[in-house]
Amino acid sequence: MKTIKGPAVYLAQFMDSKAPFNSLDGLCQWAADLGYKGIQIPTWESALIDLEKAGESKTYCDELKGKVESYGLEITELCTHLQGQLVAVHPAYDIMFDNFAPDEYKGNPKARTQWAVQQLKSAAKASRNFGLDVHGTFSGSLLWHTAHPWPQRPDGLVELGFKELANRWLPILDVFDENGVDLCYEIHPGEDLHDGDTFERFLAETNNHKRVNLLYDPSHFVLQQLDYLTYIDHYYEFIKMFHVKDAEFNPTGKKGSFGGYNDWVDRAGRYRHPGDGHVDFKTIFSKLTQYGCDVWAVMEWECCIKSPEQGAKEGAPFIQSHIIEATQKKFDDFAGSEINEDRLKKILGLK
Repeated sequence: MKTIKGPAVYLAQFMDSKAPFNSLDGLCQWAADLGYKGIQIPTWESALIDLEKAGESKTYCDELKGKVESYGLEITELCTHLQGQLVAVHPAYDIMFDNFAPDEYKGNPKARTQWAVQQLKSAAKASRNFGLDVHGTFSGSLLWHTAHPWPQRPDGLVELGFKELANRWLPILDVFDENGVDLCYEIHPGEDLHDGDTFERFLAETNNHKRVNLLYDPSHFVLQQLDYLTYIDHYYEFIKMFHVKDAEFNPTGKKGSFGGYNDWVDRAGRYRHPGDGHVDFKTIFSKLTQYGCDVWAVMEWECCIKSPEQGAKEGAPFIQSHIIEATQKKFDDFAGSEINEDRLKKILGLK
């Protein structure tokens, strides 16, 4: 068993134009003051990191890493969720997802995809330069608009979609493999990889590529009404990253999992701050520890009610209170005795 590392915080949702949230130094001091031990860096935020430069220069990475460590923090992982999304975009979403790309690639899906692929390859090299062996991202989606099969999906559509998705990711996965970094897909609504079955489809299409792994976030499974605890039993060997985010599901006679196009606060399924929703974090931390998952517990603030300031303040002690120091001793060792083969045979009545 391994003791989960933490607490850490994902910086993506805390970025702002105002200090201390507009610079790496400001965010590091803020996180350290709140009791966090690590930060997870969203690589699309140029105020935090120059991803292309990080992929090319270990010196740059050493300097940035040193800056973070000067605040008593570690870089837990780099993330490319927005760039990963752009590896696979169905044309129906082109206009909305253009917001994730630099201006020079907007309105040009082919160029935008090429840019996203190069970003992921830079992220693999950057992770290596930082001494990191895991990385978080989204899969993107070609099939999400067919998740509810109406009109009826034609035979072969899903198979072709996953084949194409794998073909786009395999060259990226190979670069991650060359750099000794596991690529952890966050299983998430809106992505083609949104549950266990879709993860297994993708894994099979990549010929069980050894760099295909998982970022575990139970909140997304609450909204799907998927058993997020048994999920760990199925996939613990793949879980290399962990977001501590909560959610609740309160269906009514008017709305359920699809949400009625409501804003987050009015939906049946809502993201909440850790401890304010329905997720059983006590059991999650127990299972991840039992299975020896070597992960950082990273708080992600996405709550439709509680402010990010309060969420960040409460997140570190919440995680710390759930981390289990993995025992290296059996509780009944005191009652044991020295054993040899003759004695074992006597116990079994063989001698």
